Amino acid sequence: MGKIVYLDCFSGASGDMFLGALLDVGLPIDNLRTALGSLALDKDGWSIEAERVDRAGIAATKFRLHETGNVESAKPSNSDSAHGHHHDSSHGRSHCHHSLKEINRLINSSAISDEAKGRAVRLFQRLAEVEASIHQMPVEEVHLHEVGALDSIIDIVGAVHGLEWLNAEMIVASPLNVGSGTVSCAHGEFPVPAPATAQLLENAQIYSSGVQGELVTPTGALLVTEFASSYGPLPDMCVKQIGYGAGERDQKGSPNVLRLMIGDSTADTSMQRVLVMECEIDDMNPELFGVLMDRLYDGGALDVFYVPVQMKKSRPGTLVTIIAAPNRREVLSDIVFRESTTIGLRFSEMTRECLGRSTTTVETRVGPVRVKVAQRGGRIVNVAPEFEDCVRLATSGGLSVKEVQALAHKAYLERSSND
Repeated sequence: MGKIVYLDCFSGASGDMFLGALLDVGLPIDNLRTALGSLALDKDGWSIEAERVDRAGIAATKFRLHETGNVESAKPSNSDSAHGHHHDSSHGRSHCHHSLKEINRLINSSAISDEAKGRAVRLFQRLAEVEASIHQMPVEEVHLHEVGALDSIIDIVGAVHGLEWLNAEMIVASPLNVGSGTVSCAHGEFPVPAPATAQLLENAQIYSSGVQGELVTPTGALLVTEFASSYGPLPDMCVKQIGYGAGERDQKGSPNVLRLMIGDSTADTSMQRVLVMECEIDDMNPELFGVLMDRLYDGGALDVFYVPVQMKKSRPGTLVTIIAAPNRREVLSDIVFRESTTIGLRFSEMTRECLGRSTTTVETRVGPVRVKVAQRGGRIVNVAPEFEDCVRLATSGGLSVKEVQALAHKAYLERSSND
């Protein structure tokens, strides 16, 4: 296991806290400006900055969005300010709204990576679906106040870009402190968490410490549940870096910050909850299976494999199995239905054990080969030369791949015996 990120949500989570924490651990603000600037939102008139602030004695970075252009005075019913979210109020809450279609166009024409584009589009779609579910209306009829506000676009796209920059292998979140009391919105007083936030937090671990106010915003809930593969205490890790992203309010007795801890795993093994997705296909052009597999890996699948099966009426078919983090279900389901001919999927969750692994390089007479080393209980249980390295050296050296693999194994064993 490589780089781990731990989201410590003891004081909730919001979009600007996410961005503040990412900037605090080194995301260059010019890098963020370039990514967000490619969204072609110039007509709205905005700028961003990072400010060092104090929250109950903790030094943190406050991400600020300054709006200077086309901002109306009306207050949207589902914006963070309408819900009373104290985290995001620093943005000034843009009331210049964009439709879901326009947001998708802005994202897809931007300069962020294709993977980040896909993820950002899915996040806005999810927000729209939540609002549609709450109000019992088609998605296309939802008035996207929260979704379409300028600051929400900046927060979500910026966080997606920043977390991609961080390049973590695994993100774990603590249970989220949602706050307590009630919050005012267009539909009256609601207990915390507000309806959209509550629905976005389905299957997440939440609690209330008694702090008055809404600590988790819809944007914060969306980002945590999208990126966290599990919830719980701090995993076994060697901490390398800690960042603090500040909310707007400096509340007494509890630092209003999101803590982001980055480090390397120190566990030999890790137990992970995974989603298993399956379907059988007997009517698809075989050439499309390769495309399907590539799309699934691009969408975040951990593993994809095909098994030939005999189906009803003795038809030959293919069993498609996908293993992924539970939070990738919707994304991967969409890919399967779009890229294959299946009309159904089965889902189950189970626990898998993953061995701790590291990579080293050994020198052979034909060149260097990277070697993956797996351990359990402090004992080496598997050594595997990197296949691509073996193929490259076999081709250039006139050897078989098996010969290069044998040379790499021998070199590793000889080096280990001398250590």
